[in-house]
Amino acid sequence: MQEDGERERLRRWRLVLGGAAEGELGPAGAPGGAGARMDAALGLLYDGAGGAGEERGGPGSLGASAPGVARWLGDVRELFPSGVVQVMQGDALDRLGLRRMLLEPDLVEAVRPDVHLAAALLSLREALPDRARESARAVVRRVAAELEERLARRTRAAVRGALDRSARAERPRRAADVDWPATIRRNLRHRLPERGTVVPETLVGRARRAGGVRRDVVLAVDQSASMAASLVYAGVFGAVLASVRALRTSFVAFDTSVADLTGLLSDPVDVLFGTSLGGGTDVNRALAYCAGLVRRPAETVLVLVSDLREGGSAEDMVRRAGALKSSGVQVVVVLALSDEGAPRYDRANAAALAALGIPAFACSPDRFPDLMAAAIEGRSLPEWADREQADRC
Repeated sequence: MQEDGERERLRRWRLVLGGAAEGELGPAGAPGGAGARMDAALGLLYDGAGGAGEERGGPGSLGASAPGVARWLGDVRELFPSGVVQVMQGDALDRLGLRRMLLEPDLVEAVRPDVHLAAALLSLREALPDRARESARAVVRRVAAELEERLARRTRAAVRGALDRSARAERPRRAADVDWPATIRRNLRHRLPERGTVVPETLVGRARRAGGVRRDVVLAVDQSASMAASLVYAGVFGAVLASVRALRTSFVAFDTSVADLTGLLSDPVDVLFGTSLGGGTDVNRALAYCAGLVRRPAETVLVLVSDLREGGSAEDMVRRAGALKSSGVQVVVVLALSDEGAPRYDRANAAALAALGIPAFACSPDRFPDLMAAAIEGRSLPEWADREQADRC
């Protein structure tokens, strides 16, 4: 028992002193398990860009890797008590240079904002003083405006086109309702060359621009630290989809709890500042909440943006997703909504969902409008995903 106490004492000193003390304390002081993750998180903040080699508290930084900041903040919240988290977040603001940037208007204007900077600011906003928080909101608004300018027009066009195509009746009641060019194209295989005609075995009706809500869309977005960039994009897409009157759009952000942010969709910045990056993940709980939003299963599209690293029951999560699909809901899992390449995700959970006919794949923001169009039209999403994958290869 005394020996165990001595090892624990050495490990604690190792966490305090950092990698510089590794030679002095020997292998007995080497942290393992959660201790190793704590040491890595402390090292990134206090040991400098080169990792170990300086005393804790010495000059250092998290480097220029903005994508890693939100992930690091999530680890900190998971591993350390709340009082320690507050101290580390405050130190991170200074060592990243964010506090100085946000408090000096000239620097705020000069910075080139991007998705990763927005995600970092969202993660750190609770540690910001009031004046810096307003500057952070301005930076996030610039990012959201640039994304909306890039993506909104194409998204609305793709969605409205899909709604029109899906409104075509297979059996129009009146001749005036028949879309003859579309009917001819649909029946070319029934062409009779000797008679110079086509037998219209299937009639295609004109798309009627009916008023009211024609599809329900539920965006369920994982706000764990690993999904930081995806959350920023999803917030912008949620606001764009909510601007299409023919859609009833709901936006749900979740970690181990669920936040319905639908009432904020008129402004993507309000949506993003309503999220809480970091923490664990309970996909099953989020799906249970989303199931309560479904009024018309056959006219509902549920997009789950998550890496599927389930902190609750994976079996219950897969079962609930399968029940939603069986009820008629179009369910699709976007493992990452970003331009960052191949995502890290739970492959076992993705495979289990795929076996139920629920596709799980990464999607770039530029392809997301086409994904929504395919889902609204009721096309096979696994086939759409396979074609997308083939096009990228």
